[in-house]
Amino acid sequence: MKRVFGVKKEKELPPPPPPPIGDASDRINDRGETVDGKIKKLDVQLNRYKEQIKRTRPGPAQEAVKARAMRVLKQKRVYEGQRDMLHNQTCNLDQVGFASEGIRDAHQTITALKSANMELKGMTRTVKIQDFDYLHDEMVDLIDVNNAIQETLGRSSSVPDDIDEHMVDFMSEYAMTGKDARAGSLLAALAEAGFLIGLEKNSDVEMASYSPLFVNANNKRWNPDAIVFNSSQLYGTPSY
Repeated sequence: MKRVFGVKKEKELPPPPPPPIGDASDRINDRGETVDGKIKKLDVQLNRYKEQIKRTRPGPAQEAVKARAMRVLKQKRVYEGQRDMLHNQTCNLDQVGFASEGIRDAHQTITALKSANMELKGMTRTVKIQDFDYLHDEMVDLIDVNNAIQETLGRSSSVPDDIDEHMVDFMSEYAMTGKDARAGSLLAALAEAGFLIGLEKNSDVEMASYSPLFVNANNKRWNPDAIVFNSSQLYGTPSY
């Protein structure tokens, strides 16, 4: 029957996985330590033969000791050659291991950088520089208002004797505000003109400024304004 149908072939087992570089290096180091131990034993024998040669007189006995010492020395040279070869193999394995670890670390670094890059791109899409500019300008305005409030609250209610009244000659800023002011109107301009007439009659006031003077038509935060502009044109309000 076997001649007709043949024999069922057994499944071939997969080859064993290759040993890790670290295990191979450790095994070679163990062999090197074994060889070093043999070399140390041979050194002990050589030292003993040297002492015997010193103590014996020239003759057949001394020549016999020298012959035994030469055999031990040749055996030591063989072990030293094996140790040097094992040392070279260990160095080669260590170099390969270092290179493998470097490639593995580089791969992990690149993977981490790619992941961080994708995350950074996603976060960048949700951040708009225009929002930051608006927040920054608003914070500056709020800080200015707070400083003005603090300055007003800290102002002395009486004028000291050592301050000359002619030193106070600047009337800060003026503007018509409220519903009647809107974006600038004739009524607001007339009210401001009446206010300026009062300043002219006050001899202590020598200078005043309109607040604010310029404003971007696409970014209005205060009404009224004297001069309105955009990227292509500008115009003055009745107050101007």
